[in-house]
Amino acid sequence: MPLYRRKDSPYWWVKLPPIGGESGPLQLSTRTADRKKAREFHVKLAHERWQQDKLGKKPRYTWQDAVVKYLLESAHKRTHKQDKAYLAWLHPELGGKCLDEIDRNTVDRIKFKRAEIASQATANRYLALIRTILRKAWREWEWIEKVPTISLFRESAGRVRYLTAEQFARLHAELPPHLADMALFSLATGMRQANVKGLRWSEVDLRSQHVRIPGESFKNGRAQGCPLNEAAMAVLQKRIGQHSEYVFSYKGQPISNVSTKAWWAALERAGIEDFRWHDLRHTFATWHRQAGTPTHELQMLGGWLTRAMVDRYAHIAPEGLQQAASRLDNALQGYVLATPDGKRERQ
Repeated sequence: MPLYRRKDSPYWWVKLPPIGGESGPLQLSTRTADRKKAREFHVKLAHERWQQDKLGKKPRYTWQDAVVKYLLESAHKRTHKQDKAYLAWLHPELGGKCLDEIDRNTVDRIKFKRAEIASQATANRYLALIRTILRKAWREWEWIEKVPTISLFRESAGRVRYLTAEQFARLHAELPPHLADMALFSLATGMRQANVKGLRWSEVDLRSQHVRIPGESFKNGRAQGCPLNEAAMAVLQKRIGQHSEYVFSYKGQPISNVSTKAWWAALERAGIEDFRWHDLRHTFATWHRQAGTPTHELQMLGGWLTRAMVDRYAHIAPEGLQQAASRLDNALQGYVLATPDGKRERQ
């Protein structure tokens, strides 16, 4: 019987003979309990397989086929668990569709539906995952002939909140010792919160004044190095002997959370509002721009993947570019002298 029932499933199943390249018959759920719809599914699938076998027509793959293959290939990613959560939400929207049925209208419907539930930025994460899977199905797996245009919501450049030197001094004085050390080290190096909390002594080279974070600590899988300045070295020297494995610890245990009551209380006592731990990284970048650190150097120091991530700090401290702008003063001096009172009247 081409249609049959299974005890472990409420749906009708189909069984079709093997075609070229297959070692056995195909057994597949129709995902419907309606016998008429199941029969229609069977006829359509049998026809497609006949065209594939006799005419060399490519098989049609479903969204679920692509999801399974993608999750197998991306199992090493740090975002694998998050991807699975996104795909679980997307399943009712795309799970029953063939890849060539997913068009721009389908994606736009998902786009605005997700944005109503959460933010536009969150909706963009879902759209980016759909785009990634469809592009793999097109470019790498050769399952489809084209990919629909997927437009993301436009996002702002991102929050940039930083402290002045005087403000950080007040905050540092109010923090308990273990958080004060971590905050100073974070500001001195620009390292991300997770990397500071999980920093091990095995990753620190005091002799060469360098830290090397392994690739598995980052989404892109690339190891990153961080040079240590005097302030960072002073913190490390102070932490030696407090824990055998982790640089930063509290009461003999590695620190898992920095946004604690002690952190928020210290901010309040210091008179600082709207400031998160991650903003120490913004402060690191801002102070470097104010000191005249070039963009390419700041990008390497902070471990940013693209220049665009660093360019958002350019407007904060234009005075940091004053020395560069002044390099044309000698060449332009003659024009300044030829202009009465430094101005040229327009005729």
